[in-house]
Amino acid sequence: MNRFMRILVMFDLPVGTKKERREATQFRNYLLNEGYVMMQFSVYCRICNGYDMVKKYERKIERHLPNKGSVRMVSLTEKQYSNMKLLVGDDLENEKKVNTSNLSVF
Repeated sequence: MNRFMRILVMFDLPVGTKKERREATQFRNYLLNEGYVMMQFSVYCRICNGYDMVKKYERKIERHLPNKGSVRMVSLTEKQYSNMKLLVGDDLENEKKVNTSNLSVF
């Protein structure tokens, strides 16, 4: 039985030069094109249907890493993710739209 999981990608990329800004933008756009949503600046999240899909997206990210900076990835079960507490602020609109209750499994 597959269970839904979340991938969190967190990054801190240099943007001091034009080339660095371009690489940071390309990485961010890559994440958005792959279905990640921005949770907050430099923290992106994606839903996956099981561990195999998490590994697939991990390999894809590794092929698109920028040359400099720090990129971290962690995978969580949906239950672990749902235990996250928002301490200050409101849920973002894109977080409200993407959850397991409105996903279809094929």
